[in-house]
Amino acid sequence: MNEEYRALAERITRQLGLEMPPVQVTYLDHPPTGVPEHPGGVPSVCTFFAFGTRSPFYAGLPKHEDCEIGAFVLGIPPVGAVGGRLLATIGDMQREGYLNPGEEANVPHNAVAPKYVAYGPLGTLPFPPTGVLLFADPLGAMLATEAAGAAPGPWTVPMNGRPMCAILPILNQGAPVALSLGCVGSRIYTDLGVDKMVVGIRGDRLAEFAERLDRIARANEFVRAEDSTRKANAVVAFHANPK
Repeated sequence: MNEEYRALAERITRQLGLEMPPVQVTYLDHPPTGVPEHPGGVPSVCTFFAFGTRSPFYAGLPKHEDCEIGAFVLGIPPVGAVGGRLLATIGDMQREGYLNPGEEANVPHNAVAPKYVAYGPLGTLPFPPTGVLLFADPLGAMLATEAAGAAPGPWTVPMNGRPMCAILPILNQGAPVALSLGCVGSRIYTDLGVDKMVVGIRGDRLAEFAERLDRIARANEFVRAEDSTRKANAVVAFHANPK
């Protein structure tokens, strides 16, 4: 299984020109054997995404609760101390004009939270991904979106903004591919560059996505060559007959 996912990671990384490896995220009911446990103490759930580009690990549900927004998105009920912090954060964001009143009700979130979540570079965990996250530049995101729209039938690609971590519930709710522009918090916690956005892929659609991506990448090379020739010919014609 690891070899299959490592091969997919290499294909996708090459085709999209990724600077960081695809991150596998897997929801689990039990602690995984042979995978180290993260000690916790991170300021946000998306910090786990960033750490997942480096090495495999897992974290239990309580270790996600320091991030009240990420905890809500993950499916942790907004009650008790977590719920109190969530309401306080939402209130602050609304007073500052960051959130519109009632906007929080439309944030995608899991109906039920997983008991454990494993993270790591795609192909380094001994089980399939629930979702895969790609930190792509606009060109890579363009190719991923075009791949989703390619034959044998187009996939709808939802676009999400804040919070970035909501891209996983969007995938879990059925979208094969989703895009996130990120949010200011995620860009701080993950050191996500200003030239990057997030592409999410459902784990059970990953192999098909890679096939689509191969086809659309070849098609783009054809169009690139045609348009480069057309541009070069137009420049030559202009200089030969300037107005």
